[in-house]
Amino acid sequence: MTRELRDSGVGWLGDTPAAWSVVPARALFGERKQKSSAIDVHLTPSQKYGVLPQAEYMEITGNKVVLNLSGADNMRHVEAGDYVSHLRSFQGGLEFAGIPGKVSAAYTVLKPKVALEPRFFKYLFKSDLYVQALQTTTDQLRDGQSIRYGQFTLIPLPYPELDEQRAIADYLDRETAQIDSFIAKNEELITLLTERRASVIGGAVTRGISEGVELSAKGPDWIGAVPAAWSVQPIKSAYSVVVGKMLNESKSEGDPVPYVRAANIQPEGLDLSDVKEMKATAADRRALTLQSGDVVFVEGGGGYGRSDYLAQDLPGWVFQNHVIRLRSRPGHDGRFLNYWLQHVRRLGHYEALSAFATIPNVSGDKLGRIEMPVPPLSEQREIVKHIEEASSRIDAAVAVAQGSVELARERRAALISAAVTGKIDVGVSV
Repeated sequence: MTRELRDSGVGWLGDTPAAWSVVPARALFGERKQKSSAIDVHLTPSQKYGVLPQAEYMEITGNKVVLNLSGADNMRHVEAGDYVSHLRSFQGGLEFAGIPGKVSAAYTVLKPKVALEPRFFKYLFKSDLYVQALQTTTDQLRDGQSIRYGQFTLIPLPYPELDEQRAIADYLDRETAQIDSFIAKNEELITLLTERRASVIGGAVTRGISEGVELSAKGPDWIGAVPAAWSVQPIKSAYSVVVGKMLNESKSEGDPVPYVRAANIQPEGLDLSDVKEMKATAADRRALTLQSGDVVFVEGGGGYGRSDYLAQDLPGWVFQNHVIRLRSRPGHDGRFLNYWLQHVRRLGHYEALSAFATIPNVSGDKLGRIEMPVPPLSEQREIVKHIEEASSRIDAAVAVAQGSVELARERRAALISAAVTGKIDVGVSV
């Protein structure tokens, strides 16, 4: 069924159905300024989960939220059916409150003034088109700043008949549920593939890739039995362990040179897109070289335990003290070590080593004393080849699934924007 569209006169809406009204936002929503009461539940608005009780949000995410201890004067009451502008609304729109409670007075609470379908406006306020319109209300809006009521009222809103609001919401509920199910299945597949890759690595570096070999318990219990022909020895026996140079510009001497820092070592590998420099003497440059075959390891901080293998030289580079360089001695392959370090991290062994530290870290001394299985060099290389081939197949499958998720999310966003602006006829006669 085709229906007449006309220019809404509002840039972000474009053409809308001729039967739709486009009205000032203040005609549909007012600002709720009511102070909270002692019995109100503390709510947390979030882009991903909507408006949740703060305790539930912390349980789901594992994030701690700063509790408001200054009393009800600094909290706003929220009724079920309200919408909340929070500190990330300029990125992800307004959040629908399905339950009553209270939020910080830094947030803006919007209350409906007329009869409307809450789900329609829930979709509208999260649509890409509306979020883009929000961003145009001020050129000073930044992360950590809530949308104020005055800014909200600058954006005219579509207001179809109530029956059509409901029909659009029903349509989007059905369609997005199917898309969300598709996304969830692909994300589950990505998780399984990622776990499969880790399992391939763990099995190969501890038991090898040959069938029916005799196993022997030679090292600590957490390593388990390894092939009888292998040895188990501390990392420092097979690799030199060198900690980088402390960054201290006020006391440093020498010339500026690029350096690898912890932030460069990401889960996906070494990322040198953001290069920084530090002063290094000639002695520093000789001692802290980085060459093909080295393994770099993050010693402390949020990414501690990450590592990567250098496939090429980095001439003229040095590395910071939060990075440890491991260089193979004769008879050892840095690629095998890197896969072993990934396995150790997955086992949680680094956490055990730093269990009582204020700041989690794995010092050069601790790292050097970690024991590892050591096959003959030829077998190390066979294992590396096996892991690389298996990882390549798994990574290709992950890339396909990730692409499907991205396309589905784009489809979901486009569908919502089209439906809430009247570009999709859901079959309601008005």
